Amino acid sequence: MIKFTNLIFKGLSRDIVLKQEKFLKIIIPTNAELIVKAQSEKKFKKIICENFATFDGQVPYFLAKKQNKEVFFEKISGSDLIYDFCELAKNENYKIFLLGGYEDSNKLSIKKLQEQYNINIDGYSPAYEPYPFLKESNEKILKKIKEFKPDILFVAFGAPKQEFWIDDNKKILEDIGVKWVVGSGGTFEFVAGKIKRAPVLIQRIGLEGVWRFLLEPKWFRFKRLLKSLKIFLYWRD
Repeated sequence: MIKFTNLIFKGLSRDIVLKQEKFLKIIIPTNAELIVKAQSEKKFKKIICENFATFDGQVPYFLAKKQNKEVFFEKISGSDLIYDFCELAKNENYKIFLLGGYEDSNKLSIKKLQEQYNINIDGYSPAYEPYPFLKESNEKILKKIKEFKPDILFVAFGAPKQEFWIDDNKKILEDIGVKWVVGSGGTFEFVAGKIKRAPVLIQRIGLEGVWRFLLEPKWFRFKRLLKSLKIFLYWRD
């Protein structure tokens, strides 16, 4: 466990993240933008601290390394973690369910992962709604999950919406038999090939956000990029 920017990170390695527990394990890949968001949103901060947050993004990983030189931990992004879980599902005959994302990205991700890993995988992309969802909408989501009975659930509603949904429905998901839930953000877009991930060098120097903005130069992305820089206000060497 590491305390960084007033948050607790427990998902320090892939071994820790992929280890099955006796309880529903909630994984939250946490980048600079989410770290900043958690400073002003108490519920979001509580969810991060109580579950298994990982360092998603080179900048928070680098800053945390400077503070914790003697502790081993890894940079684990949601876009990489989905492949780790697919490998686990292949080896252990687990079932995976992809919830959320754009409908075409959801379907294409299922197709690609099934072909690559030969796993039992399904998914559902509900129509956009602000959170909390209508009762009917949430019941439909849970019905589809219950029918498939996945071991591993990826939720791609965007943060903190996906984390709020996971937290509000965790007892139901645990009763269904879900073992892991992962907050996935835009992961399905990367898996489907709709958005090209930054080259490894760009990732290593912490410019993934800039790369994404250059690929999709929209005002909201620029604002998100600027907001993520506030991480330096909360970090202390």
